[in-house]
Order: sequence, then C-alpha cells, then structure tokens
Amino acid sequence: MLGLNSPKWSFLLLLSIAAMVAAASAQRFKTLANFTGENGSAPFSPLVQGREGDLYGTTTQGGANSCIGQQGCGTVFKITSEGVLTTLYNFCAQPNCTDGATPAAGLLLGVDGNFYGTTVTGTVFKITPSGVRTVLYRFCTQPGCPDGNGINGLIQANDGNFYGTTYYGGAQPQGVCSPGGQPGCGTIFKLTPESTLTTLYSFCGETNCADGSNPFANLVQGTDGDLYGLTTLGGTNCYPYGCGTVFKITLGGTLTTLHSFSGGDGSGPTGALMPSSDGNFYGTTNFGGNTSCSVPGGCGTVFKMTRSGTVSTIYNFCAQTNCIDGSGPNIGLAPLTEGTNQVLYGTTAGGGANDRGTVFMITPQGSLTTLHSFAANEGQDPWAGVIQATNGSFYGTTAFGGANNDGTVFNLSTGLKPFVAFVRSLGKVGSTVQILGQGFKGTSAVSFNRTPATFTVRSNTFLTATVPTGATTGFLTLITPGGTLTSNVVFRVEP
Repeated sequence: MLGLNSPKWSFLLLLSIAAMVAAASAQRFKTLANFTGENGSAPFSPLVQGREGDLYGTTTQGGANSCIGQQGCGTVFKITSEGVLTTLYNFCAQPNCTDGATPAAGLLLGVDGNFYGTTVTGTVFKITPSGVRTVLYRFCTQPGCPDGNGINGLIQANDGNFYGTTYYGGAQPQGVCSPGGQPGCGTIFKLTPESTLTTLYSFCGETNCADGSNPFANLVQGTDGDLYGLTTLGGTNCYPYGCGTVFKITLGGTLTTLHSFSGGDGSGPTGALMPSSDGNFYGTTNFGGNTSCSVPGGCGTVFKMTRSGTVSTIYNFCAQTNCIDGSGPNIGLAPLTEGTNQVLYGTTAGGGANDRGTVFMITPQGSLTTLHSFAANEGQDPWAGVIQATNGSFYGTTAFGGANNDGTVFNLSTGLKPFVAFVRSLGKVGSTVQILGQGFKGTSAVSFNRTPATFTVRSNTFLTATVPTGATTGFLTLITPGGTLTSNVVFRVEP
C-alpha cells in the first residue's frame, strides 16, 4: 500500500492531474444502446464485466412480462463493447412472480463465473452467462420480515460467502426510522453458497437509531477483512430520522459506527464506499453539503474517510452556477470508481449543463472536472456510477431518456489504456487467481509483483494464474502479443 507522503504516490498524483487535463479534452462519448421497453426499461444499476469481456446489468422495468403498476417486471441483459444488447432473462416468468421482480441492484460476478443479484420483491438469484436463473433465497416469508427485505446488492467476501444489506425489516427497532411504513430499520446478512442465511445485525438496535438505519448501499470488504458500509438514515444527528452513518462490521457480526453525518458534511449517503489505492475510503452523499443549493438540505457531497474513521468533505456539489457541476451524486447502489490513473469517477443524477445529470472525475484532493453533461437524446438521470472495463473505457447506464425514454447504455472513452482486473484481488500462495482482460491468447509470462507465476489461458479475455512461492503484495503484469498489461489494483498476498 502506498503512503500519502511516499515519492511514488506524489508522482502518481502529478500524473493523475495531468491525466485529468488530457481526459477533459480527449474524451469521446457514445450511446451504445437505447432500451425500448420490450428489452428492458429504467436501469438503475451499474454494469459488471464478465469473463468473456461482455458487460452485464439489470433493468428495473420492461421486458416480456407484466407487473401491476409498472411497465414490465425487469430484465437481466448483456451488452458487447460495440453495443449489441441481448436480454438474458425476463423477471416474473413464474406464477405469482416467485422468481422475483424489479431488480434494482447490479450484478456480482462470482468466483464460479456466474452472476448473483437481488430483486426488490425479495429474492436473491444466480444466473449463468447464458441466462439460466436460480432463486437462492426468498426474504420476508414470515410476518414482520425478521430476516429483512428491500435488498441491496451483494458482495462475495474472502470467506466465499455473500454479504449484503436490506433497507427495512429485522428485529424490533429501538427508535423511529423511516422505512416507508414497512417493519424494521434494515439488516446486514450473510448468505452461504448453499443458501443458508444468517442475519448478522439489525439496525436501530441502539436508542434513537444512533447506530444508523435503512441502508441503501452495498457493502465492501476492507484490507483488514471487515465489511464497511453506509446507512442512509439514523445516527446521532439530524433529528428525528438522522442523516446517516458510516459503519464497519466483522464477519462475525460486531458492528462499530464510525461516523454520523450532520447535514453540513453530507446527508443520505448511498451507493457504497470505495477503497482507494491511497489507503482511504471515498463515498458520496445524495444530499447535504452546499446550503445555497436549490435542493432543500443540499445537493450532495464527495467525502473521504481514513482507515480510523475520520470523515472529511472533499467536494460540495452545485458549487458552480446553475449546478453545471451536477447534483445528487451516485444516487443508486454503485460506488465511485478509481480509474487506472488514480482519479475517481462517478455520476450525478441531476444538474449539469442540461440539468439531466453528469459524468465527473475528481482527484483525492477534491479537484472536480465534469466530463459529460447528458442531453435528453443521450439519456438522463444516470442513477448508477460508471465502471472502467479492461479496455480502458468507462461504461454506464441512464435510468431514463434516450430514443424511447426507457434509458440507455453509454460509453465514455478518456484515452486510458487497457489493463487487467481480478475477480478477487487477494489470496494465499498456491491459490488460483482469476484475471479478466483482453488479448490473452499467446501470453508468454505472468508475474505477481515481479515474481513469475504459472498460468493457463482460458480464453482471449480470461486466464487463471497460481500465486507463486515468494510472491508479495503488488501489481500483476502480463506479457501478451499486444504488449505488457498491468493490473488496475494491487494483488494482496495473504499470509
């Protein structure tokens, strides 16, 4: 891990600032696909890259089946980097929608090569890259939803289990939360690959919800093995419902509240925390911050949190005239993305030159550049953040707008080079590591922090390597016929 005061980090920071200037002038935006309703509508979630290099996502509405009060029950889709979109699954295909409906969270690529996701109606599902879907767990089958409901996205921790949060449900609260008339204030859960669920924590277990309530955010695992997350409400400030919290929880279920937002430093944190290469976490709040903003309570912030839990605001949105810098950042369940240039990338659902949302980049020190302001024909309201695919470009979705007002998938190229990514970026010596990228056929060498490793090319976009004896934490490099590729993050060798 690089220290903030190290010469190498200072050099990378200078490169990042230079890259921001170059990217702002060299960017290329393209709408890859327009949703039509029949193939999906209103994608609220981020995309994820699969083993074969295509991108996968969900739409909350649309598709082949009807749901009461909305246009379709949602879909799972894949799209190529050239924009060829294929619907893999239409929800509510079974009687009484026992397969689920309205998938609002994104998909997770599991270590088995399948994708895992959730639906608002209370299911956790697995789906193969070809579209074969299996329900793993159904929430809220008992009165009062003691196991929770209103599920957010999943992560797969280093123990192989899945972890997530629910917006409501759980044990009887010790205060007043605002779950829209639903029982409970939300939970944190563990789900084994065999579909055994354990509720690790029920929010508002402390007086007046000082521990937080109603998480609308995904979890992330830190280098210490603990899970970190956000609650949208609760905490010790902003009576009566609270402005939200940052917390960490052990895999065994011991929760520690790290920060309670106060409004001035943000309110309503959503999305997820993002562990950065500088050793800190970064995140966004949907409200709070700039009190001169036209939105009551502020237009949102970007914040930094140290490992010890100290939170500081690095940017207040709507700081520019007419909010051309955007407002309401990363309102969905996606975190910020750290690009290969060590700059952070995200979206705002509002503001921008056309008041339809933006894509932005920001340095860890808080220097923000708006990369794109959406126009209606390109899509609008990008609820989810962007991801950087291994070809170097950024991809994202807009919830609405486009040719049919059903949302879009877009690509934003800023000139960053191809790289390789890990399905899981930690492991012990002797373990098998899964690597995503492109141009792998003919690869002649793989090394972990300069230690050579044995490897197997599975396809042109997927290979596996064995962590070699003597390997230390650092970047992975591949020598391919097209040149040398480097990982976007370090691989952490576990003892």
